[in-house]
Amino acid sequence: MSVHTQSSRMTTSKIRQMKVNGEKITMLTSYDFTLASLVDEAGIDMMLVGDSASNVVCGNQYTLPITVDEMIFLTKGVVRAAQHALVVCDMPFGSYQVNEEDGVRNAIRILKESGCDAVKLEGGEEILPTIRHIIQAGVPVCGHLGLTPQSVNQFGGYGLRAKEEAEAAKLLHDAKLLDEAGCFCIVLEKIPADLAKRVTEAVSCPTIGIGAGNATDGQVLVLHDMLGLNQGFKPKFLRQFAHLADEVKNAVGEYAKAVKESSFPSEEESY
Repeated sequence: MSVHTQSSRMTTSKIRQMKVNGEKITMLTSYDFTLASLVDEAGIDMMLVGDSASNVVCGNQYTLPITVDEMIFLTKGVVRAAQHALVVCDMPFGSYQVNEEDGVRNAIRILKESGCDAVKLEGGEEILPTIRHIIQAGVPVCGHLGLTPQSVNQFGGYGLRAKEEAEAAKLLHDAKLLDEAGCFCIVLEKIPADLAKRVTEAVSCPTIGIGAGNATDGQVLVLHDMLGLNQGFKPKFLRQFAHLADEVKNAVGEYAKAVKESSFPSEEESY
């Protein structure tokens, strides 16, 4: 049963208003029509077609290999499923880092071809001109600060970010710039909870945390992680709300056994 009775789609202005109203914002990643339909029916406010699809859908070690074409393909299915949730598509690595013109062109293409409501970019002041121009072109932008997986090679891993005061000060500065540029929300990934609280209080747009404590305006998790489909990935910030890996393996095992024993299909299941 859906937690929402409202039939109208979420919009960026509604997401902003939720912060004003003090209402927590829910966000989950989605990558295909079937699961996205269930996520949407459950009443999630935003679905993120994350470049994490590179990991959980394509089996890559990093998010870096996934392309604009692949992100558009995945997002189309999620958009078809979205009756309520606002759909955000990650701009993949290489689609906006080269220059502003590339960034604007790819953002417009993603919006036009996928039907999504907004795009998400990783980074602060260094990509601010690109973000400004994308927003000026009419494409809503969700920012992303802290641990930015597209910069994994630069960071040297997926560790906690902004532990030191200098990096924390830069992150706060970047968040204010993204807010002033017009980002409708900002994802804060894997940063100290007290810093996330300071950022949330300093900006007018909502903050969405992942490994950033409970003081942000909302939370996001990777769907496959919170459903317990990804085995062996259990960072401190992750709560598994189900353990579907075991359910899937048991179901597949029962199916295989039934086929081997010739008990499936039964007479009732045959024409």
